[in-house]
Amino acid sequence: QVQLVESGGGLVQAGGSLRLSCAVSGRTFSRYAMGWFRQAPGKEREFVAAIRWNSGVTHYADSVKGRFTISRDDAKNGVALQANMLKPEDTAAYYCASARWYSDLNNTRTYDHWGQGTQVTVSS
Repeated sequence: QVQLVESGGGLVQAGGSLRLSCAVSGRTFSRYAMGWFRQAPGKEREFVAAIRWNSGVTHYADSVKGRFTISRDDAKNGVALQANMLKPEDTAAYYCASARWYSDLNNTRTYDHWGQGTQVTVSS
């Protein structure tokens, strides 16, 4: 079993910041990349950011580029997402996930392990 547990969500005013963390535990598995997705009520889950595990190459959705930063969190064997200059439209449940391959990292079907999510609410 592989477990992914997100933390760090909360309520913040527009313009504020949050740091989300994703801790990974359980059996050893091949790590190609990890990503963050988000899902607002009534909307589909959408890609936020991803990091290729060995190279550290990062990818971002246009909507968060320049505001969010994904990084490895080796202390937690997982990833972090630093979210700055938050906007009300960033409000969503945020999920981390582990990819089973290096490519197509903006597609949910690339990921085979998911956390339960952490809620981010940005007030205007």
